[in-house]
Amino acid sequence: MIATESLSKRYPRVTALDRLTVDITPGVTGLVGANGAGKSTLIKILLGLSPATEGRAAVLGLDVATNGAEIRGLVGYMPEHDCLPPDVSATEFVVHMARMSGLPPTAARERTADTLRHVGLYEERYRPMGGYSTGMKQRVKLAQALVHDPQLVLLDEPTNGLDPAGRDEMLGLIRRVHTDFGISVLVTSHLLGELERTSDHIVVIDGGTLLRASSTSDFTQATASLAVEVTDREKELLAALTGAGLTAQTKGHLLHVDIADDTTYDTVRDAVAVLGVGLVRMEQRRHRIAELFTDDEDLTYDDPDDPDRPHDPGGTNTPHDTSTSHDTSTPDTPDTPDTPDTATLPKEGEGRDAA
Repeated sequence: MIATESLSKRYPRVTALDRLTVDITPGVTGLVGANGAGKSTLIKILLGLSPATEGRAAVLGLDVATNGAEIRGLVGYMPEHDCLPPDVSATEFVVHMARMSGLPPTAARERTADTLRHVGLYEERYRPMGGYSTGMKQRVKLAQALVHDPQLVLLDEPTNGLDPAGRDEMLGLIRRVHTDFGISVLVTSHLLGELERTSDHIVVIDGGTLLRASSTSDFTQATASLAVEVTDREKELLAALTGAGLTAQTKGHLLHVDIADDTTYDTVRDAVAVLGVGLVRMEQRRHRIAELFTDDEDLTYDDPDDPDRPHDPGGTNTPHDTSTSHDTSTPDTPDTPDTPDTATLPKEGEGRDAA
């Protein structure tokens, strides 16, 4: 779907991408990196909106340097920032974007109705978008990216500004884009838990360079240790397990216990029973993508479903919602167009005609 070779983008004082080489296959791929890692810059290059300083990139087999308009006719794009006209209804806007992508009038109206129904805005489709909530606006942006039946959609921070429930709903929509319609997805985020739950593959970039690209299952494979959580007396339990010959360490409110053999489970259970404390959980740990960024405060693994997240019966560990953070990094600023992001889709006649 996407291939880059030694792709670089340099500004006078900043290198946004540095010899990035990666192949992205069909499916749902998460592009993860801290703010300023080069995610938005990469998307602009892939859409043919910003020239690379050096290297090559291809989308759907088309060279981004010479086939930008054709690529934009085959690809859907959901921008990060709000770019919707407030006095226009969702139906009017999405129909317009469908027509800009080359669909005839009747097909554009039919596809708009179907797409707005898919994203959950069918009942609100005639309201001016200025009165929409942040979640509704994000759904409109997703709808306009899908309306012309693209082969690939590029979603730039689609959960920005959403509360946890809204994020879950958006992630479900993104997953169904591929499972229900067969459209491949490249989604960017700095919230690592989102990508673990949504993506088939993960591409990790930092400072414009590739750190790792692999399937999500490779990133999150099971480890040879247990995550143990008890109601209290963690230090005494740690001492008891160490005295029993196990290797263990504390991680916040959790104990990570190396699995020596099958008797490790029994040893932990017996030690908990002797102390007379409650065993909240004991389960095999899985690697987290966040472990690649233990020194990077901009990347956030704040997922209430995280197996290593301490149990919170009283609600004191309410997730810190960093989804409202915007990518305001210097590298991407010079490429930001002065006109709305709707300019990234081709003018009428440049896209595909409706089947």
